[in-house]
Amino acid sequence: MSGRDAATPTWLGLIPGVVLAALFLVPFGIMLAVSVALRDPSGSGFYTWGFELQSYARVFTFFVGRILFVSMTIAAGAAVISVALALPFTVILAQMSRRAQTVILVILLSVLSLSEVIIGFSVSTLLSQTAGVGNLLALLRITEQPRAYTPSLFALMTGLCYLTFPYSVLVLYPPVARLDPELVEASRTMGASPLRTFFGVTVPLLRAPILGALILVFVFALGSYLLPQVLGRPEHWTLSVHITDQAVYQSNLPFAAAMAVVLLLAALALVGLALLVARERRAA
Repeated sequence: MSGRDAATPTWLGLIPGVVLAALFLVPFGIMLAVSVALRDPSGSGFYTWGFELQSYARVFTFFVGRILFVSMTIAAGAAVISVALALPFTVILAQMSRRAQTVILVILLSVLSLSEVIIGFSVSTLLSQTAGVGNLLALLRITEQPRAYTPSLFALMTGLCYLTFPYSVLVLYPPVARLDPELVEASRTMGASPLRTFFGVTVPLLRAPILGALILVFVFALGSYLLPQVLGRPEHWTLSVHITDQAVYQSNLPFAAAMAVVLLLAALALVGLALLVARERRAA
């Protein structure tokens, strides 16, 4: 019997399940147990093992609900803007020579090596009053005097899009590179403009990769911790910032764990809904 015809060992199929359990299910189980634990009022420890739903009662309040809504909105906005910028960029990139594609992809990979700390403070400096955009606009007489554009929602979205743009390009590049160029040429031959060809031919063919990039960027931006603090105002702070505040500074691990559980379940629910909608559209 040749190696190709040999049956795959049964134990080999257990490896993904073991990895999933070790990296997701076990930490999630611990976080779930902590979320229903009792907070230790004596200050000698963060919590004691027990079962109460007081932390979840605090989670489902208007204050936490507003923070969760802000987090979801910011993450969704960053995902839409990042993918909307990455898609035409990737289409143009795929039409370049192999040498140019390699250089640009290496540059994008080098951007991924930058930490969130470097990106956050670089964007903060660029949008500050004493350097960067403010002075440039004043020099061009667009504004009367230099002004700061951070902290603001604009600065936060700029930082998130800069952070997630390379991921969007790397997700979209393989399917875009595999597109049949004859389809685009046929559309142009029939008189369609480049813009109409892009939205009428290219985008429909890339629905699944676009959805995948949106989900990836959304989940990535949803867990952003540093950028909202450096570039945004307190009303723009995501739930991740408040989770850290409760766990580290307020010594309230059960409440922090409860917020983390709700954030994780909300993200999984939105991802599942997006996949369900994509499957129904594909079936139709």
